[in-house]
Amino acid sequence: MAVSEEMLTFAGMKTSHTMRPLILISNDDGYQAKGINSLTDMVRDMGDVLVCAPDGPRSGQSLAFSATIPLTLTLQRKEEGVEVWSCNGTPVDCVKMALAELCPRKPDMVIGGINHGDNASVNTHYSGTMGVTMEGCMKHIASVAFSLCDYRADADFEPLRPFIRQVTGSVLREGLPEGVCLNVNFPKAAEFKGVRVCRMSRGSWGREVTRCHHPRGYDYWWMVGQYVNDEPEATDTDRWALDNGYVSVTPEHVDVTAYEAMDFLRSWNL
Repeated sequence: MAVSEEMLTFAGMKTSHTMRPLILISNDDGYQAKGINSLTDMVRDMGDVLVCAPDGPRSGQSLAFSATIPLTLTLQRKEEGVEVWSCNGTPVDCVKMALAELCPRKPDMVIGGINHGDNASVNTHYSGTMGVTMEGCMKHIASVAFSLCDYRADADFEPLRPFIRQVTGSVLREGLPEGVCLNVNFPKAAEFKGVRVCRMSRGSWGREVTRCHHPRGYDYWWMVGQYVNDEPEATDTDRWALDNGYVSVTPEHVDVTAYEAMDFLRSWNL
Protein backbone atom coordinates (compact mmCIF):
# COMPACT_ATOMS: atom_id res chain seq x y z
CA MET A 1 0.00 0.00 0.00
CA ALA A 2 1.40 3.41 -0.91
CA VAL A 3 2.24 5.79 1.93
CA SER A 4 1.14 9.37 1.42
CA GLU A 5 3.59 12.20 2.00
CA GLU A 6 1.09 14.01 4.19
CA MET A 7 0.50 11.21 6.69
CA LEU A 8 3.17 8.59 7.43
CA THR A 9 3.08 5.71 9.87
CA PHE A 10 6.20 4.86 11.86
CA ALA A 11 6.41 2.56 14.89
CA GLY A 12 2.65 2.59 15.24
CA MET A 13 2.55 6.39 15.31
CA LYS A 14 1.11 8.70 12.65
CA THR A 15 3.31 11.69 12.01
CA SER A 16 3.46 14.43 9.41
CA HIS A 17 6.54 14.94 7.26
CA THR A 18 7.29 18.23 9.03
CA MET A 19 7.14 16.96 12.62
CA ARG A 20 9.90 14.88 14.13
CA PRO A 21 13.14 14.20 12.21
CA LEU A 22 13.79 10.63 11.08
CA ILE A 23 17.15 9.26 12.24
CA LEU A 24 18.52 6.07 10.68
CA ILE A 25 21.10 4.24 12.84
CA SER A 26 23.37 1.31 12.00
CA ASN A 27 26.74 -0.08 13.08
CA ASP A 28 29.24 -2.88 12.48
CA ASP A 29 29.06 -4.49 15.94
CA GLY A 30 25.55 -5.86 15.52
CA TYR A 31 22.12 -4.73 16.69
CA GLN A 32 22.63 -6.26 20.15
CA ALA A 33 25.83 -4.30 20.90
CA LYS A 34 25.78 -1.93 23.86
CA GLY A 35 27.08 0.94 21.71
CA ILE A 36 24.17 1.07 19.28
CA ASN A 37 21.61 0.60 22.03
CA SER A 38 23.20 3.40 24.06
CA LEU A 39 23.13 5.64 21.00
CA THR A 40 19.46 4.90 20.37
CA ASP A 41 18.65 5.85 23.95
CA MET A 42 20.66 9.08 23.67
CA VAL A 43 18.84 10.43 20.60
CA ARG A 44 15.39 8.85 20.71
CA ASP A 45 13.75 12.04 21.99
CA MET A 46 15.32 14.02 19.12
CA GLY A 47 13.36 12.27 16.38
CA ASP A 48 11.84 9.00 15.22
CA VAL A 49 14.61 6.39 15.27
CA LEU A 50 14.93 3.51 12.83
CA VAL A 51 17.72 1.05 13.64
CA CYS A 52 18.80 -1.41 10.96
CA ALA A 53 22.01 -3.17 11.94
CA PRO A 54 23.79 -6.46 11.23
CA ASP A 55 22.61 -9.58 13.02
CA GLY A 56 26.15 -10.08 14.34
CA PRO A 57 29.60 -8.44 14.34
CA ARG A 58 30.77 -7.12 10.94
CA SER A 59 33.90 -5.14 11.84
CA GLY A 60 36.29 -4.26 9.04
CA GLN A 61 33.61 -4.36 6.34
CA SER A 62 34.17 -0.78 5.17
CA LEU A 63 31.86 -0.14 2.15
CA ALA A 64 31.37 -3.81 1.30
CA PHE A 65 27.91 -4.91 0.18
CA SER A 66 26.44 -8.32 -0.59
CA ALA A 67 26.25 -9.18 -4.28
CA THR A 68 26.13 -12.99 -4.10
CA ILE A 69 23.87 -13.83 -1.14
CA PRO A 70 20.18 -13.06 -0.51
CA LEU A 71 19.43 -10.61 2.28
CA THR A 72 16.85 -10.89 5.05
CA LEU A 73 15.32 -8.40 7.46
CA THR A 74 14.03 -9.29 10.94
CA LEU A 75 12.03 -6.97 13.18
CA GLN A 76 13.60 -7.21 16.65
CA ARG A 77 11.46 -4.73 18.54
CA LYS A 78 8.99 -1.93 17.99
CA GLU A 79 7.94 0.73 20.43
CA GLU A 80 6.81 4.35 20.41
CA GLY A 81 9.17 6.24 18.11
CA VAL A 82 11.70 3.41 17.72
CA GLU A 83 11.98 0.40 15.42
CA VAL A 84 14.90 -2.02 15.55
CA TRP A 85 15.61 -4.34 12.62
CA SER A 86 18.46 -6.75 11.97
CA CYS A 87 19.88 -7.75 8.60
CA ASN A 88 22.13 -10.68 7.69
CA GLY A 89 24.33 -8.48 5.50
CA THR A 90 27.05 -5.88 5.90
CA PRO A 91 26.64 -2.45 7.51
CA VAL A 92 26.22 -0.89 4.07
CA ASP A 93 23.62 -3.54 3.22
CA CYS A 94 21.73 -2.44 6.32
CA VAL A 95 21.61 1.18 5.17
CA LYS A 96 20.60 0.22 1.63
CA MET A 97 17.89 -2.13 2.87
CA ALA A 98 16.55 0.39 5.36
CA LEU A 99 16.34 3.13 2.73
CA ALA A 100 14.68 0.83 0.21
CA GLU A 101 12.32 -1.16 2.42
CA LEU A 102 11.88 0.33 5.90
CA CYS A 103 12.09 4.13 5.91
CA PRO A 104 8.71 5.84 5.51
CA ARG A 105 10.55 8.84 4.06
CA LYS A 106 14.10 9.99 3.41
CA PRO A 107 15.94 10.17 6.75
CA ASP A 108 17.09 13.55 8.01
CA MET A 109 20.26 11.96 9.37
CA VAL A 110 22.24 8.71 9.26
CA ILE A 111 24.34 7.79 12.29
CA GLY A 112 26.91 4.99 12.52
CA GLY A 113 27.90 3.65 15.94
CA ILE A 114 28.58 3.96 18.71
CA ASN A 115 31.51 1.77 17.69
CA HIS A 116 33.38 -0.32 20.23
CA GLY A 117 36.90 0.85 19.32
CA ASP A 118 38.23 3.97 17.62
CA ASN A 119 38.02 4.76 13.92
CA ALA A 120 40.69 7.45 13.83
CA SER A 121 43.49 7.81 11.30
CA VAL A 122 43.61 5.09 8.62
CA ASN A 123 41.10 2.99 10.57
CA THR A 124 38.43 5.01 8.81
CA HIS A 125 39.20 3.15 5.57
CA TYR A 126 38.53 -0.27 7.14
CA SER A 127 35.61 0.67 9.35
CA GLY A 128 32.11 -0.66 8.82
CA THR A 129 30.87 2.15 11.04
CA MET A 130 32.36 4.65 8.60
CA GLY A 131 30.88 2.54 5.78
CA VAL A 132 27.45 3.31 7.23
CA THR A 133 28.28 7.01 7.30
CA MET A 134 29.78 7.14 3.83
CA GLU A 135 26.77 5.31 2.41
CA GLY A 136 24.43 7.83 3.98
CA CYS A 137 26.56 10.69 2.67
CA MET A 138 26.53 9.23 -0.85
CA LYS A 139 22.73 9.20 -0.60
CA HIS A 140 22.82 12.96 0.12
CA ILE A 141 21.88 12.52 3.79
CA ALA A 142 23.71 14.30 6.62
CA SER A 143 25.76 11.50 8.21
CA VAL A 144 27.94 11.09 11.30
CA ALA A 145 29.95 8.23 12.83
CA PHE A 146 30.58 7.96 16.58
CA SER A 147 33.31 5.71 17.99
CA LEU A 148 34.82 5.14 21.45
CA CYS A 149 38.40 4.03 22.12
CA ASP A 150 37.18 1.05 24.14
CA TYR A 151 36.72 -2.40 22.60
CA ARG A 152 35.06 -3.94 25.67
CA ALA A 153 31.55 -5.28 25.20
CA ASP A 154 30.49 -3.50 28.42
CA ALA A 155 32.23 -0.19 27.63
CA ASP A 156 30.87 2.89 29.44
CA PHE A 157 29.21 5.14 26.86
CA GLU A 158 27.51 7.50 29.29
CA PRO A 159 30.26 10.19 29.25
CA LEU A 160 29.58 10.56 25.49
CA ARG A 161 25.91 11.49 25.93
CA PRO A 162 26.11 15.33 26.02
CA PHE A 163 28.57 15.45 23.10
CA ILE A 164 26.54 13.06 20.95
CA ARG A 165 23.37 15.01 21.63
CA GLN A 166 25.12 18.29 20.82
CA VAL A 167 26.55 17.02 17.52
CA THR A 168 23.30 15.34 16.53
CA GLY A 169 21.27 18.45 17.32
CA SER A 170 23.66 20.67 15.38
CA VAL A 171 23.57 18.42 12.32
CA LEU A 172 19.77 18.19 12.41
CA ARG A 173 19.55 22.00 12.57
CA GLU A 174 22.41 23.04 10.29
CA GLY A 175 23.01 20.04 8.03
CA LEU A 176 26.43 19.32 6.52
CA PRO A 177 28.13 20.41 3.28
CA GLU A 178 27.31 18.22 0.29
CA GLY A 179 29.64 15.24 0.09
CA VAL A 180 30.99 15.69 3.63
CA CYS A 181 30.35 13.45 6.64
CA LEU A 182 31.75 13.55 10.17
CA ASN A 183 34.00 11.02 11.89
CA VAL A 184 33.74 11.61 15.66
CA ASN A 185 36.00 9.68 18.03
CA PHE A 186 36.06 9.68 21.83
CA PRO A 187 39.00 8.78 24.08
CA LYS A 188 38.40 6.24 26.81
CA ALA A 189 37.85 8.59 29.74
CA ALA A 190 35.28 9.55 32.33
CA GLU A 191 35.66 13.21 31.29
CA PHE A 192 36.98 14.91 28.15
CA LYS A 193 39.21 17.99 27.96
CA GLY A 194 37.18 19.38 25.07
CA VAL A 195 36.54 18.95 21.36
CA ARG A 196 39.12 19.34 18.60
CA VAL A 197 38.15 19.72 14.95
CA CYS A 198 41.11 18.06 13.30
CA ARG A 199 42.50 16.19 10.33
CA MET A 200 43.12 12.48 9.94
CA SER A 201 46.51 11.42 11.23
CA ARG A 202 48.97 9.72 8.90
CA GLY A 203 49.79 6.25 10.16
CA SER A 204 49.82 2.58 9.24
CA TRP A 205 49.35 -0.89 10.63
CA GLY A 206 52.25 -3.32 10.96
CA ARG A 207 52.77 -6.82 12.34
CA GLU A 208 49.31 -7.59 11.07
CA VAL A 209 49.55 -11.38 10.80
CA THR A 210 50.16 -13.81 13.64
CA ARG A 211 50.88 -17.43 12.72
CA CYS A 212 49.57 -20.20 14.96
CA HIS A 213 49.91 -24.00 14.75
CA HIS A 214 46.91 -26.23 15.20
CA PRO A 215 47.32 -29.49 17.16
CA ARG A 216 46.04 -31.33 14.10
CA GLY A 217 49.13 -30.34 12.18
CA TYR A 218 48.35 -27.26 10.10
CA ASP A 219 49.09 -23.55 10.39
CA TYR A 220 46.50 -20.82 10.66
CA TRP A 221 46.69 -17.06 11.03
CA TRP A 222 45.02 -14.26 12.97
CA MET A 223 44.77 -10.72 11.61
CA VAL A 224 45.89 -8.50 14.50
CA GLY A 225 48.36 -5.64 14.01
CA GLN A 226 50.06 -2.74 15.74
CA TYR A 227 49.25 0.84 14.78
CA VAL A 228 52.17 3.23 14.20
CA ASN A 229 51.52 6.98 14.19
CA ASP A 230 53.77 8.49 11.51
CA GLU A 231 53.50 12.00 12.97
CA PRO A 232 53.17 11.71 16.77
CA GLU A 233 54.18 15.33 17.38
CA ALA A 234 51.55 16.86 15.07
CA THR A 235 48.93 18.51 17.28
CA ASP A 236 46.28 19.03 14.60
CA THR A 237 45.41 15.33 14.10
CA ASP A 238 42.68 13.03 15.40
CA ARG A 239 45.24 10.68 16.91
CA TRP A 240 46.88 13.49 18.91
CA ALA A 241 43.48 14.66 20.15
CA LEU A 242 42.51 11.20 21.37
CA ASP A 243 45.90 10.52 22.96
CA ASN A 244 45.59 13.78 24.88
CA GLY A 245 42.03 13.41 26.15
CA TYR A 246 40.08 15.36 23.53
CA VAL A 247 37.10 14.36 21.39
CA SER A 248 38.18 14.42 17.74
CA VAL A 249 35.82 15.62 15.01
CA THR A 250 37.11 15.02 11.49
CA PRO A 251 35.14 16.08 8.39
CA GLU A 252 35.64 13.57 5.59
CA HIS A 253 34.97 13.75 1.86
CA VAL A 254 33.20 11.13 -0.21
CA ASP A 255 35.24 12.53 -3.10
CA VAL A 256 38.69 10.96 -2.64
CA THR A 257 40.27 12.67 -5.65
CA ALA A 258 43.83 13.87 -4.92
CA TYR A 259 43.41 17.23 -6.65
CA GLU A 260 46.92 18.33 -5.74
CA ALA A 261 48.32 15.45 -7.79
CA MET A 262 46.39 16.17 -10.99
CA ASP A 263 48.95 18.58 -12.48
CA PHE A 264 51.71 16.09 -11.67
CA LEU A 265 49.89 13.40 -13.65
CA ARG A 266 49.21 15.77 -16.52
CA SER A 267 52.99 16.34 -16.76
CA TRP A 268 53.32 12.70 -17.84
CA ASN A 269 51.56 13.61 -21.13
CA LEU A 270 49.40 10.51 -20.89
